[in-house]
Amino acid sequence: MANSAVEFYPKGTRGRGGGGARADGSHAGGDFGVTVKELRELMELRGTEALQKIQDSYGDTEGLCQRLQSNITDGLSGDPTDLDRRHQTFGQNFIPPKKPKTFLELVWEALQDVTLIILEAAAIISLGLSFYHPPGKETCGNVSGGAEDEGEADAGWIEGAAILLSVVCVVLVTAFNDWSKEKQFRGLQSRIEQEQKFTVVRKGNVIQIPVADMVVGDIAQVKYGDLLPADGILIQGNDLKIDESSLTGESDHVRKSAEKDPMLLSGTHVMEGSGRMLVTAVGVNSQTGIIFTLLGAGEVEEDGKEKKGREKRRTSENNQNKAKKQDGGVAMEMQPLKSAEGGEVEDREKKKTNVPKKEKSVLQGKLTKLAVQIGKAGLVMSAITVIILVLYFVINTFVVEGHAWLTECTPVYIQYFVKFFIIGVTVLVVAVPEGLPLAVTISLAYSVKKMMKDNNLVRHLDACETMGNATAICSDKTGTLTTNRMTVVQTYLGDVHHRVVPDPGQINPRTLDLLVNAIAINSAYTSKILPPDVEGGLAKQVGNKTECGLLGFVLDLHQDYTTVREQIPEERLYKVYTFNSVRKSMSTVIKLPDGSFRLYSKGASEIMLKKCSYILDANGESRSFRPRDRDEMVKQVIEPMACEGLRTICIAYRDLPCNPEPDWENEAEIVTELTCITVVGIEDPVRPEVPEAIRKCQRAGITVRMVTGDNINTARAIAAKCGIIHPGDDFICLEGKDFNRRIRNEKGEIEQERIDKIWPKLRVLARSSPTDKHTLVKGIIDSSIIEQRQVVAVTGDGTNDGPALKKADVGFAMGIAGTDVAKEASDIILTDDNFTSIVKAVMWGRNVYDSISKFLQFQLTVNVVAVIVAFTGACITQDSPLKAVQMLWVNLIMDTFASLALATEPPTESLLLRKPYGRNNPLISLTMMKNILGHGVYQLVIIFTLLFIGERMFNIDSGRNAPLHSPPSEHYTIIFNTFVLMQLFNEINARKIHGERNVFDGIFSNPIFCSIVLGTFAVQIVIVQWGGKPFSCAPLNVEQWLWCLFVGVGELLWGQVIATVPTERLPCLKEAGLGLEPGEEEGEELAEDEEEIDCAERELRRGQILWFRGLNRIQTQVLCDWTFKASTITETLSQEHTHNCSTGASRGHDTHAVSIVL
Repeated sequence: MANSAVEFYPKGTRGRGGGGARADGSHAGGDFGVTVKELRELMELRGTEALQKIQDSYGDTEGLCQRLQSNITDGLSGDPTDLDRRHQTFGQNFIPPKKPKTFLELVWEALQDVTLIILEAAAIISLGLSFYHPPGKETCGNVSGGAEDEGEADAGWIEGAAILLSVVCVVLVTAFNDWSKEKQFRGLQSRIEQEQKFTVVRKGNVIQIPVADMVVGDIAQVKYGDLLPADGILIQGNDLKIDESSLTGESDHVRKSAEKDPMLLSGTHVMEGSGRMLVTAVGVNSQTGIIFTLLGAGEVEEDGKEKKGREKRRTSENNQNKAKKQDGGVAMEMQPLKSAEGGEVEDREKKKTNVPKKEKSVLQGKLTKLAVQIGKAGLVMSAITVIILVLYFVINTFVVEGHAWLTECTPVYIQYFVKFFIIGVTVLVVAVPEGLPLAVTISLAYSVKKMMKDNNLVRHLDACETMGNATAICSDKTGTLTTNRMTVVQTYLGDVHHRVVPDPGQINPRTLDLLVNAIAINSAYTSKILPPDVEGGLAKQVGNKTECGLLGFVLDLHQDYTTVREQIPEERLYKVYTFNSVRKSMSTVIKLPDGSFRLYSKGASEIMLKKCSYILDANGESRSFRPRDRDEMVKQVIEPMACEGLRTICIAYRDLPCNPEPDWENEAEIVTELTCITVVGIEDPVRPEVPEAIRKCQRAGITVRMVTGDNINTARAIAAKCGIIHPGDDFICLEGKDFNRRIRNEKGEIEQERIDKIWPKLRVLARSSPTDKHTLVKGIIDSSIIEQRQVVAVTGDGTNDGPALKKADVGFAMGIAGTDVAKEASDIILTDDNFTSIVKAVMWGRNVYDSISKFLQFQLTVNVVAVIVAFTGACITQDSPLKAVQMLWVNLIMDTFASLALATEPPTESLLLRKPYGRNNPLISLTMMKNILGHGVYQLVIIFTLLFIGERMFNIDSGRNAPLHSPPSEHYTIIFNTFVLMQLFNEINARKIHGERNVFDGIFSNPIFCSIVLGTFAVQIVIVQWGGKPFSCAPLNVEQWLWCLFVGVGELLWGQVIATVPTERLPCLKEAGLGLEPGEEEGEELAEDEEEIDCAERELRRGQILWFRGLNRIQTQVLCDWTFKASTITETLSQEHTHNCSTGASRGHDTHAVSIVL
């Protein structure tokens, strides 16, 4: 957002600075003729009330300007001491942030994880009981007998302590992550303030300054698409309309004028027109600042509510949904403050407000479903494990051996029960894929960081994953498919069609004078042509590119537009009808020396020519221009120009009498009976790289549609050049009005069946309004004629593109040409406005999806094997071959590292050679299922072989049926070591998920992967050789290590065997993790206080799955910070934060960086 609102912070701002001005406004006015309190009271008034107050207190706006020691035309002097004085008196333009959470608070939050709590409880009980020594060995049966000696019995505490230590590690890592992220986030504030610029006038020069540097008394220029950063009073405006819904909740645009309602408020959007305002309140004294201060007062109460809410919604996809939901519509939390005394934010109102929500992202939906499936299985397995162990122990001890339950033996028995419980929890811990949310986060964060280099600034993390499933892209033409460098190449002037720009001598002097005036005056004065940066380069076009093309035409005719603008400065313009998507034209009225008026108008040629009754001939005289002349001109001039891909603009004028003065509000009467001066053809060449990019999209199964406001012939010509349409193809090109006629019934209502007949073949929509674009996008998304629901991406740059950008699955805003409003509604900002960057986004999106699939394939193999080994081992040998601490190493470190290794694979062009997966396709394909089961079988065979006959193979003591505190055995250490090494080599297999044979392909292009595999191997050696009692490991000799390695490498060979088996021959495989069913999609708009629950979540609420509610929210962030370190991600998050905060008070509840989870 180029010109954005002040950096708003969350609640808790009361009385914490604001640069010197007290929040209650009682600060003295310094040596200014007005105090902060007076200005605050003034800004709370509206319309005639405000005008009356200005008149009574200051005479007029100029009087107020003088009291503030500013100048209406030249602005402030820019003198540092003056600016400092203003900061001291009126405050700075920022709202102080809430106090950050302390490290201890973050540690406490990390400790809330359910899985960790269960482990902590079990470990503490185990620890306590390990210090109890039973009275005699025989008394309690043989349960405590066996190989244990006094030293070993004393070491019984180690396992409990080791589990506690590993929990402490997890908690500290998590808290440190959160803390550093918070610190990083705080560090962004100063950067954001420097990056957001706004246009002000100082010393008579128009300059851009950081929003935080704006002071009371500044003269600011406001224009279409801006987000106002401070309160102010309009000095001069052209057709200015403001969207004040962020403050009032009213969606109707409010017309502002210096004569009727000059009050402009911070946080509101400029939807139309332009103007200049006198800044009267900044920071905590602006209307938005006051509301934040009020919200700060209720902070304690709010925090209480939030905590309760958080307990309900521990699963993090709700956080994700919440983030999306808050972005989903204009926040309406801020109610207008009618007066200083009675102002309050009405909670009840905001509760009723409907905020549109976005559906869950494709991947989120599938992961939620899959996680629930896995969780159920894990919970059942762990429960059965505990039950079997307890029953076996009870029956064996009290029935078979006939021992009585002695009171003094109770702690010993409980110790066994605790051990069984720990084994059960271990099975559960292994079954839960905690690494999954982490893999998603890392993959997205890594992609987002890299996408910055590909000119994609991602504002919502899940947008980049959704892009991988895109099936349709609705793209703008100008600037996205074309270079957005406009040049006039043809003109129809004085009854002659010039194929090149004519020589000024060929044009009648009167016509030339009218033409130069019409272009110079009837353009935004911010549009100008500047000399090139380098000698011999192209001149720089600043401002509206079409207007720059016309100004360039004036220069090509050897005329100077700046002299005209100096004679008639912007203040002398009598009336301006600014360009908007409905008018498709712009008109400016000036007063001539004789008192009469002249109107200059320019716009789309076919629309303008209908308003022309006259045309200038070769002699510069006007002659009548009848409808049949118009038809002739369309055929002879406009259509040939359009067919060459030129944009046609008509320039006209009209003289109006001063007596009686026309009714300027009646635009239809004013802009009519015009005299046509010229029709020009403007060329905007197709970007050279676009045709190839579109070809890639089509090959990847993505349909590209062009939606433009241009003439249909121009649009068709450009679409053909881009490769969107091909001669002989069965496609439709429509104009907006035809499109509307076809999709509406007799009552004028849009019917989905009618849209369904059109959209599959539609490739070009010309002369379309933003409403048409929104209708098309909604129609494609809601369509059910194709089995797979379409995933639509949309590009937009204008303020009115907001609804379409919000409705789309992924909205792309233009970074250069886009307005603040468009950027705010978008998910991704294209920093170079180039279509090829969208193709890069598709590639990264597909890469994210594949990275998650790779990780899933690896993770599920580990889970399946570990759960079956722990379960079977426990049932047969009354002990899990893999101990709790070993499991935590496998689970925490292997999962975390594996997610980092597999989630950071760079994308390749081959990703664009396949069709999108689609919303309903399963997450785990048949090939992946074949790999998971195939490798699972291999690992289970090896481990059970080692478990039951390993001691004979290696000629060592058996580790089975060991007593409670026996020392670690070589037998079980070999099983643990083999298990880990098999996972390491299987991690290399997991790099390929489509059945490719060469699993080493491109492995060295990912140094992270290589270093993680080698690092994990090194740590494993340390654990086995020196881990001792805490890790239940006995050191192994070289021969045993070589056998473990040999079995591990066997994974790679076995992978080749599996790849040879054709998937089609295995009908027994079932695909898992299907997408949401059509009935489960959640696209409806729900009230803010209602929960959005899909089927999977409903099951969670029933409490069936204890683990899922505490699904290691913490681990999600482990190592995520590593990926976020790059400064580029900083900008992404800053955009997110700015957006959340500037459009509504409630959006500021969380200053955390975006957290993506299941």
